[in-house]
Amino acid sequence: MDAMTFLSAQCSPLRLAVIDNDGFPIVCSLWYIADDEHILCASHASAKIIRVLKKNPHCAFEVSVNDLPYKGVRGKAIATLEKDSDGLVLSRLIERYVGSSQPSLKKWLLSRRADEYAIRLKIKTMTTWNYGERMQGK
Repeated sequence: MDAMTFLSAQCSPLRLAVIDNDGFPIVCSLWYIADDEHILCASHASAKIIRVLKKNPHCAFEVSVNDLPYKGVRGKAIATLEKDSDGLVLSRLIERYVGSSQPSLKKWLLSRRADEYAIRLKIKTMTTWNYGERMQGK
């Protein structure tokens, strides 16, 4: 299974793990786009994930399916934060995850774009798993 192909095709949220100020890990689910050798996410400036990544950009991520057979991608990355005041990344994420199905949600999210950050994950390591063969017939 090719990791970037899987990431491009899969539309479940990415789980991003970071180390909080108290030294314990926290996990945040984010919409994402696989973009060549990076993964792009977005979050509002007031979000805890942005505050934590500003202090420590080292993170880990996972994207997996919730149905049999289980498969997915996980890895380590360095996050860079970029202001997304025009909502370019946010608009792409909304199109991918919401489309035209929830116009009021789309309008609300875009109304906050002035304080939006793009999160660019530069992948350091990445592995895949696929339990398809071992779960045959289940």
